[in-house]
Amino acid sequence: MNKKISIVAISGSIRPHSSNRAVIDAVGAYLGDRVAFTVYERIDKLPFFNDSKEDIPEVTNFRDILKWADGILLCSPEYAFGVPGVLKNALEWTVATGELVYKPVALITAATGGDKAHASLLLTLTALSSNVAEDAALLISFIRSKMNADGVVTDEATLQAINSVADALLRVVTEQKTDNG
Repeated sequence: MNKKISIVAISGSIRPHSSNRAVIDAVGAYLGDRVAFTVYERIDKLPFFNDSKEDIPEVTNFRDILKWADGILLCSPEYAFGVPGVLKNALEWTVATGELVYKPVALITAATGGDKAHASLLLTLTALSSNVAEDAALLISFIRSKMNADGVVTDEATLQAINSVADALLRVVTEQKTDNG
């Protein structure tokens, strides 16, 4: 019996009903029952990064979730021309332990502008040796103009681009699983 591909989504925004969560929800709806899709919603519970060897249960749980996922979807806003601190903090917890090394990762930056955070996140993911395919990274500028009053992404071109990123992530996961036997 083949196990479903597991995708873990992480939003760089902890605001309820954020546009980034709407993008994640669009990906989840698109992927439907084809994958086991989980949203990690405790990013704000991770303590500030330090290189302590002390066992911190919340960090251990986060690392385990990343370790056992087949692929990761990051969706982030841009704050003050940069990466939200809560997301950068979470990524820093994986530097020494390597949960994202060679891990298939898709990145969607959804913001008013977003180009600086997007570029910064791509550099961080490169430093972490994540497997981000070129077609698994998307910058959506002016995201709010692509959503309806209920906070749902409705712009057809944006939805197609989001779906393409999801497909690219699944392709990379499948290729990697095939290569690893």
